[in-house]
Amino acid sequence: MTTIKDVAKSAGVSVATVSRVINKSPKASQASIHAVTQAMQALGYRPNAAARALVSQSTNTMGVLVSDVSDPFFGTLVKAVDTVARHNGKHLLVGNGYHNEEDERRSIELLINNRCDALVIHAKALSDEELIAFSKEAKSMVVINRHIPGLEDRCISLDNHKGAFMATEYLIRQGHKKIACIVSNHAIADAVERETGYQDALEAHHITLPDTYIAYGEPSSEGGEQAMLSLLTKGIDITAIVAYNDNMAAGALSVMEENGIESPGQISIIGFDDGLIARYVKPHLTTVRYPIQMMAETAAQLALDLSKDDTLNDGSPKRYSPTMVKRDSVKSLND
Repeated sequence: MTTIKDVAKSAGVSVATVSRVINKSPKASQASIHAVTQAMQALGYRPNAAARALVSQSTNTMGVLVSDVSDPFFGTLVKAVDTVARHNGKHLLVGNGYHNEEDERRSIELLINNRCDALVIHAKALSDEELIAFSKEAKSMVVINRHIPGLEDRCISLDNHKGAFMATEYLIRQGHKKIACIVSNHAIADAVERETGYQDALEAHHITLPDTYIAYGEPSSEGGEQAMLSLLTKGIDITAIVAYNDNMAAGALSVMEENGIESPGQISIIGFDDGLIARYVKPHLTTVRYPIQMMAETAAQLALDLSKDDTLNDGSPKRYSPTMVKRDSVKSLND
């Protein structure tokens, strides 16, 4: 294997000169740069990234942890972080946590051990205390889609409760009272906050429904199918549904179609996220917009600023507010 000494010998310079060229030192002359570059190409020498990082104190990498990169929601998150990373001359390392405590812990440790310059972490299974401990170890770590007391300045989050409350209240104002809720069965704060938002909206409008109006499933189209089948099997009277996300809503719509139930004619439905699928299902899905691209870009920039001991002073919010996107999947009963 070719070594730095081989390159120095071939270029007719010292090992120190080769090191200066590799690390782009201003002390390296143009002649040295040319000679060393030619020698490296001829010998097929590739500088050791870890060694370069020790000299420059930078690996030129950013790390990002998501639940599952195959989920379009997290694909958008990763793409947004990568855009900011590339703009700042960084490459991206990606880890999957799968909402599992051990997977999240292992991925964060791997990203830290790879000396990433900045970290954007989407972790739902680890405790607040453990994430705070990681943040002390990695000064440029920013947590996205989670609000942690004591770490507020490094958390970019969404008001999930408000989003679900807003969706449920919108249905109520359209005359619906028999409103079911399809919820993720993952034991994470998002699911609790959205279910609570639904229940609080019903209570605020003096509507009382039994627990049978709530069904659980994986936060996917398949999970939405299962949850919708559960609701139909119970035989309860439903005029509208609030879904945990757009994918679950799409699954519910599929089951409705298979069972001859028209939407929104017989059952209206609202999703959450405003992902691509919301615009292509039939009917086009009324949903709650989750500004994940904007939030991820803010998180990535904050992480990079922290890596340079800077602070984010551009007025960007740390806690974002959801908005309604009205399409075709809700029918008014007020007429």
